[in-house]
Amino acid sequence: MARRPVVHHVGRSGDVPGGMTQVVNAYLAWPFERCDVAVITSRGDPGDHVAAARGLVRALRAVRRLAASPGAHVVVVHLSGRGSFVREGAVLRYAHRRGLPVVAHLHGSGFVAFAEAHPRLVGSVLRDADHVVTLSAQSSRVAVRHVGPARVSLVPNAVPAGTPEAKTRTVVFGGAVTHRKGVDVLQEAWRRAGPPPGWQLLVAGPVLDGHLVDPTTPATRVLGALDHADLLALLEAASVAVLPSRDEAMPMFVLEAMARDACVVATDVGGVSAVLGDGCGVVVPPGDVGALAAALRRVTGDAHARQELVVNARARFASTYRADAVYPRIEEVWLSTLGAPRRDRARVG
Repeated sequence: MARRPVVHHVGRSGDVPGGMTQVVNAYLAWPFERCDVAVITSRGDPGDHVAAARGLVRALRAVRRLAASPGAHVVVVHLSGRGSFVREGAVLRYAHRRGLPVVAHLHGSGFVAFAEAHPRLVGSVLRDADHVVTLSAQSSRVAVRHVGPARVSLVPNAVPAGTPEAKTRTVVFGGAVTHRKGVDVLQEAWRRAGPPPGWQLLVAGPVLDGHLVDPTTPATRVLGALDHADLLALLEAASVAVLPSRDEAMPMFVLEAMARDACVVATDVGGVSAVLGDGCGVVVPPGDVGALAAALRRVTGDAHARQELVVNARARFASTYRADAVYPRIEEVWLSTLGAPRRDRARVG
């Protein structure tokens, strides 16, 4: 029996924070029909520069071994901005020089701004990819400028379906407690909303900007960092999920909440509006305390309106973002690079 192709994801896996990591974890857990999935670890914890350097060396060695090994192999490199793009971009270019099929998978709330500030670097990396996967229209436009439309596919993140439980009167925020995630706006909006009796705001995630936490915020618990499974358990029982970020690409938290029938309130950043538009959630401008307060007041105070949003989101999730709808598409992108002719790396545009 012929060996199945193996798709190697450059990044990291395990129970550690970060949307990219959760994407890779989901790939590892999914029974793809035509390929197997593995991980080439290229990074450590954020801010640990020594671990990052060691991870880069290990990843380059792994790619070198892979290029000399039998069988069909594809390398998928997960990229965001700043140090991640430089580090994983080096792995992508090395894999290309070794003759391996390569896919660039773009993440990160700051990727578009990073690409605008460093067009030569971004272009040099993307042109070495056989294909580029993006999560938003904005990232797609950046990629098309460098490699042309034929080598770019917008494929949304996906998650397996959840198992929603009987809902409690909880609003769950999931993510790092930071200015970028809008925790300061959330607390003030929750205070202004005047939550109905029995409702509680649960803030789940590592507290990185501790000065933002206001202990006087009513009916609020700051839970700190949780295992991913524990965060999902909160969402299973949550009536509402909220993500008031100032900047995002396509947050997994939003999809995970939809998968668990939590009504989602989020800000109009990255690909959020494309997910929650047409009555699948409530989208407000980033940084707008009044709009967020009004949205929270609506979804906690009107069960009928909340349920209507959940029903719409459930249908959209099933057709567009559930793993069994999306993963065949991403698998096709990966495997399309096998046997493809070496691409013309000339500058586009």
